[in-house]
Amino acid sequence: MRIDAHQHFWRYDREAYAWITDEMSVLRRDFLPADLVAELSANGVDASIAVQADQSERDTLFLLDLAAKNAAIAGVVGWVDLRSPSLPERLEYFSQFEKLCGFRHVVQAEPDDNFMLREDFQRGIASLAEFHFTYDILIYPKQLRAAIMLAERFPEQRFVVDHIAKPEIKTGKTSPWAEQMRAVAANPNVFCKVSGLVTEADWGNWRADDFRPYLDVVFQAFGPDRLLFGSDWPVCLVAGTYSRVKQIVTDYARGLSETDKAKIFGANAIEFYGLRVNV
Repeated sequence: MRIDAHQHFWRYDREAYAWITDEMSVLRRDFLPADLVAELSANGVDASIAVQADQSERDTLFLLDLAAKNAAIAGVVGWVDLRSPSLPERLEYFSQFEKLCGFRHVVQAEPDDNFMLREDFQRGIASLAEFHFTYDILIYPKQLRAAIMLAERFPEQRFVVDHIAKPEIKTGKTSPWAEQMRAVAANPNVFCKVSGLVTEADWGNWRADDFRPYLDVVFQAFGPDRLLFGSDWPVCLVAGTYSRVKQIVTDYARGLSETDKAKIFGANAIEFYGLRVNV
């Protein structure tokens, strides 16, 4: 079964989605399951993981409602306030939803590069394991040091780095991102999403070769057992179609065995998120 491990839905609201700037105006509309199904079908993908795009429980419940009504949504990564004193009660409440896999915080937007090392945040991370929830790490390279320490402090927690930690593909810079990605990958509890590549490149002028130095690093560091393909649709539309985004990874992985390709394009997502799907 082929799984897109990272995409989004929303009913567009200017205030809630203030991160959608004027240059991203193509995203200023609703994106719902009916829009995605055609893309999945055209690209040989069976289902997806819907990931939060607004930091609110309202968004989490919105995605869970969509998932309950659409078989093509295999799982949901929502948002909950990991720093809240009432987190255990909220996790207990959310544990009733079969398709809820885990949570994410938009750490990349936090001014403190060590945000994930704060005591209240780490207390929240420590609570996830009881309910078998995963955690998606959304960061910029400058926050990788904190991610490495987080993974080391919670070896039993399942983490996945979103968008290969958003390296500076547009400028071609690889260091110290490459060294730090190898360091975080040294923790067997950390997976990595091969997603979000085109949004870090020159939107209108990127070439497939621009991504090779970065793909070289993550494929070597994580190997085929801990990589997950994600389209980052519809955010990817600012720089490329769904099919072009998928083709980048398909072409790079061409030399791998069919078994390894099946892992990257589906089996690893099923394992990492504990998806209940028919394979």
